[in-house]
Formats: sequence, C-alpha cells, structure tokens
Amino acid sequence: MPEDHPVNFTTAHDETVLDAPSAEQLDALELADHDAEALRRIAARWPTLLDAWAGLAECADDPVDAYAYARVGYHRGLDALRKAGWRGSGTVPASRSENLGFLRSLDALRAAASAIGEEEEAQRCELFLYQLDGNWRAHLPGQV
Repeated sequence: MPEDHPVNFTTAHDETVLDAPSAEQLDALELADHDAEALRRIAARWPTLLDAWAGLAECADDPVDAYAYARVGYHRGLDALRKAGWRGSGTVPASRSENLGFLRSLDALRAAASAIGEEEEAQRCELFLYQLDGNWRAHLPGQV
C-alpha cells in the first residue's frame, strides 16, 4: 500500500451488503468451476451476476480480456452498490459472501490494469479495495 495515499476507514454502521445470488445462480457458478465457456453462458443469462464477471476475469488468459471482464463486473458492481444504498462511502465487507463478486471484480481490475501497464489505475483500485475493507485480501480466493 503506497504511503502517500491515506486510507480512511468508516464505522460498521456504514456497511453495505449486496443482494445474495439466487440458489440457481450459485449452483450454476459451482458447476462452472472456472470454465470460461460456462461462465460466459452464466454472464449471458444473468448479466448482473458479479461473480460471473469476476470469474471470467480471473480465468482469462489474455490481460486485455481480463481487464474488459473485470471492468464490466466493477461497473455492474457500482450499480448494485448504489441500489443497495451505498453513496460513495462506507465499508463493503469482504467477510460477507454477497460482496465478493464486486470485490473480486475490483481486484481483477487491479491485476489486469497492472498487467497492461496501467499502474495508476491499479493503485487506485487497490486503494479503493482497502477503503471498502481493510482486510479484503484475507477473504478473496487465492489471497494471503
């Protein structure tokens, strides 16, 4: 985390939790198991399902494809956050599984931006992740 970017944390009462995916959506995601073609079909059927966009970004071989999928998940996620009452501040805890599709999309956007040389964007994404949940890394798949 760059030292020249302060992180402002908010209190727990400013917490936003997104709507949970349906049981049918969760079953489809589980069956897809990082299969890009299956995830494409899921995203086409449920274009607002953030976990599908995050999964597509995470399994993309090409960083430009990953960037595009992650950006869709990020923007769809911002729409979902606003619908859930988020007004640009407050936490979006990674400890809540409902929020992981958005946070995974944002993390994938961070990684893809870095991979294509967009370091400023990668740093903004990382700062945003820390502002949303200072412990986000501990809750995302494959993170330490």
